Amino acid sequence: MAMYQLTTGTFDHKVLESEAPILVEFSAPWCGFCRRLAPVLDRMKDQPGMPDIGTINIDDDPFLAQRFSVDTIPTLLLFQKGSHGEPLVAPATAAQIKDWMASQGV
Repeated sequence: MAMYQLTTGTFDHKVLESEAPILVEFSAPWCGFCRRLAPVLDRMKDQPGMPDIGTINIDDDPFLAQRFSVDTIPTLLLFQKGSHGEPLVAPATAAQIKDWMASQGV
């Protein structure tokens, strides 16, 4: 699957209007834990059954972080048919991300 940068201008079209599930990561370049999570997500994107992954730099797009009440990074939201379930904040492992996605039906 694909991994791409999301912005305020592309978010609604690429995420909310998508028929397929989209995993969205809220992060920032200065965030150490975000930098540790990035290679995990990069490896996961190529695994079977993984949805596309969109990343949001909250420094570049603070509006999106505010819109979705993201106070802590990294935060993951799984969007399906225009809405999302519970967030996953600062996941420690790929297994934790997979379990969280499974609990949301992906």
